[in-house]
Order: sequence, then structure tokens, then C-alpha cells
Amino acid sequence: MLTIGTHMSIAEGIAKTAQNVVKMEANTMQIFSRNPRGSGYKTYSDTEVEKFQKIRRENQFGPLLAHAPYTMNLASGKAETYEFACTVMREDLARMDALGIENLVFHPGSHTGIGVDAGIKNIIAGLDQAITGRENITVLLETMSGKGTEIGASFEELKAIRGGVKHPEKIAICLDTCHVFAAGYDIVHDLEGVLGEFDRILGLSLLRAVHFNDSMMPFGSRKDRHAPVGKGEIGMDALLRVMRHPVLENLPFYLETPFDEEGHKAEIQMIREKLRADV
Repeated sequence: MLTIGTHMSIAEGIAKTAQNVVKMEANTMQIFSRNPRGSGYKTYSDTEVEKFQKIRRENQFGPLLAHAPYTMNLASGKAETYEFACTVMREDLARMDALGIENLVFHPGSHTGIGVDAGIKNIIAGLDQAITGRENITVLLETMSGKGTEIGASFEELKAIRGGVKHPEKIAICLDTCHVFAAGYDIVHDLEGVLGEFDRILGLSLLRAVHFNDSMMPFGSRKDRHAPVGKGEIGMDALLRVMRHPVLENLPFYLETPFDEEGHKAEIQMIREKLRADV
């Protein structure tokens, strides 16, 4: 069964958000673990959490994904920024784990001038102070486009992060199709080669989720600009090959495309129709 959902706002509450997922005819969702561009977060009542869990069980949701806020930079060399990032990682990991959300994804961060090695060292320390090894939730490193001083645009950098932590068994990978394309991994003309390289460096068993986005920017641009599926530089045919690939087809796919809920419902329906037509 195809597991597909989209990024959802939880302004109405987590139970209402789950209801909206059902209305969209999706079967999973991604939410922010807190305000994506701030520091605040909501505390849910026991009644709301119970309703949320009931909805996801009755509708057989696939693995859910929480996204850490964009304001969190675990690679930063600035003390205040880094302290905030460590606090967010520690708090949100515990909060999302308590909700039974399977995965928490985050952008590894930008070193902002201290260098890649120092940035990776900070990321590792930030993860180590947050992860106890007793959690059920898994932390996902997201593949990045490589803009500016961003870390995580190469599989080798992600391997260095995972290889340095105390609990590597709690760390896996989320592949963003827009980001890897922009970073210079040619998923359009050489998907097998890209997956082979991923397997050699990280291991395909570490892939737990796919951010399923087209790219407004050309191959190798190192710019992060999402486009609707089939409307960008990657294109529909290449994205369908990603979704149908034997090592990817059973993963959850999350749309981060520029639509409202009605637009995402139509996009999900279109993707399913395209997949059926190609069988």
C-alpha cells in the first residue's frame, strides 16, 4: 500500500489535523514539532491525544513524521543559537516520542563559518545530549541542497554525523528528492547510481522516509526551492520512478509542495492515478 501524506499545520490541534488528513484521503502526515520559525509549542490535553491516537489507529496511518523547527541550528558556533538548538532537540524528541510519533526529522544545520568538521562535531554533541537510547522514536537526518554553509548535502557528511554519535541505532535518513537533485545527485538520469552510492556510503536500510518534492531550480543548483510534483526540473516521470523503485516503494512519502489542503488532496489523487496508469 502506498503511504503518502503531506505537511500539515497543527494550528487547529493535533486531533483535528488527523481528521483533515483523512478528508484529504492521505494515510500519513508530517507536522512541525513546534513553531517552525519560533520557539513556542502547544501542550495537548489527554482527551485530544486520545482522540488523535484513535483516528490514526482506525484509519491505519503509516509512520508519522515530526519536523524540527527551521530556527534550530545544531551546527552553529554561536553559543546562544547552539544552546537553543540543543534545548529544542532534547525537548521535542521527548515530546514527539510521548505522542508515539515514529520519526523526528531535522536539517543538520549550517556551520556559518566555523567549518564543516566543527559543525559536524557540534551536531554530534547536540544529538548526544538529547538521545538516551531508550526512545522509541528515531531521529532522521535530512539530505540537504547545500546552500551556503549548509551541512548534509553529501552522503559522506550524513555518515560522519551518524558515525560519531553514541547511539547510531537511533539515527536514520530522510531523503528529500528536491534537495538531493539540487545537491548534484542525478535522480532523473541515474536513480540506480544514486541509490547505489547511498547504499555504499550509508546503507539503504537507513532510509526511513522520503520528502517527495519537485524542484524549481536546476540540477546541481544547491538551492532549495520546492515545486509541485511534476511541475519542476525533476519532472513527473523521474518522480514516479522514485516512488515505484523496489527499495523505496514501501517507505512513507511526504509532500512539502506549495499547496493548501485542497490542493494537496488533488495532488495526492493525481499521483495515485499516475501510478495506477503506469502499472
